[in-house]
Amino acid sequence: MPLKLVQRKGSDNWYLRGTVRGESVFISCGTSDRKAAETLRIKEEARLLDETVNGRKKTITFDQAADAFIAAGGSDRFLLEIGGNGKPKGLAVELKGVKLFGYSQESLDKLANRLYPAALRDTRVRQFYAPFRAVWNHAAMEGWADHKKWRLPKKPKGTNVQELKKYRSGSAPTNYEHAARFVGAMSPAPAMLMTALFFTGMRPIELFVLDAAMVNVPDRWITLENSKIGEGRGIPIHEFLVPLFESLCQRGGAVFRKPRGEPYPITENAGGQIKTAINGARKRTGIRDVSPYTARHTVSTQLVVNGVHAYVKDQILGHVVDDMSRRYTHIPQKPLIDAINTIEVPQSWREMWWWDDPLGLSGKLVPGTGARNDLKEKRA
Repeated sequence: MPLKLVQRKGSDNWYLRGTVRGESVFISCGTSDRKAAETLRIKEEARLLDETVNGRKKTITFDQAADAFIAAGGSDRFLLEIGGNGKPKGLAVELKGVKLFGYSQESLDKLANRLYPAALRDTRVRQFYAPFRAVWNHAAMEGWADHKKWRLPKKPKGTNVQELKKYRSGSAPTNYEHAARFVGAMSPAPAMLMTALFFTGMRPIELFVLDAAMVNVPDRWITLENSKIGEGRGIPIHEFLVPLFESLCQRGGAVFRKPRGEPYPITENAGGQIKTAINGARKRTGIRDVSPYTARHTVSTQLVVNGVHAYVKDQILGHVVDDMSRRYTHIPQKPLIDAINTIEVPQSWREMWWWDDPLGLSGKLVPGTGARNDLKEKRA
């Protein structure tokens, strides 16, 4: 039978109730306006009829798939955000109502050119192609779309081809001695987080949401149920990090926290949560080319230098999303653990003053911060 408009006792809002080709429906219209509710009824009935006749794969739209991806734990960054004017923006808004079925590489590239006409290749990949592919992969896993390899923009080639851009910290690797000088000038809490970044290659957002239940210290393995790309992945723990995780996981809950013990907030600017600590370390050391994302580039580069196979490196960094990778998310893999352990640890990193008791010293501040202990010492 067709859908009907009904009102529940004690509520002014209208609801849709009925059965469309065997599917029971009871949906809130979110409005008390009868005319608006009737318009929604007609659209929903047509959508459900189209879906049951042609199948979910031929009817689901990108914004519907994006909503499902976000609901499953995927990042909404560049997909669905609220702009400065209070209106929603992002790829899900641009592709609202666009069906996944039949969507082509040509259409994707045209949209990228329209939205990012002057952007560099890396910016397009990060802000456009990566979130699009994450949603598509989630839809494919749910059976709503075919598995498909979407092409990324090509990198410039040749000695005469250059991309002119302002240098930005975090866009290039560094060496571990240099990084140790920088991290050693931070308070323990952010220093511990930066240490984990430099010896796992994880994304900052992944460490900010890391819970003690995800860390298997004896087997040297971290399991993320949902990563940035919306798929679970396993991460090997460097032997150097074992005492750190053993200590911090004792309190349960969020592994890495602010000096006062609160979990780091999850914001759009992943890595910006320790901006104050980063700026402080820059002032103390004069080093300005280290940031949270520097660690990921450094791990990737060091693994290549150490001769680690590209497939193993990509597994560690979470770049591989094939079925076999997902199947072994929860299972510690020795080749990955051996590979991460090829990264050598500078002695200066091992001798940082908080290393003997990470949990007990996590609330301390580096001299010269907080209540300005440096000034008190001068007065004394």
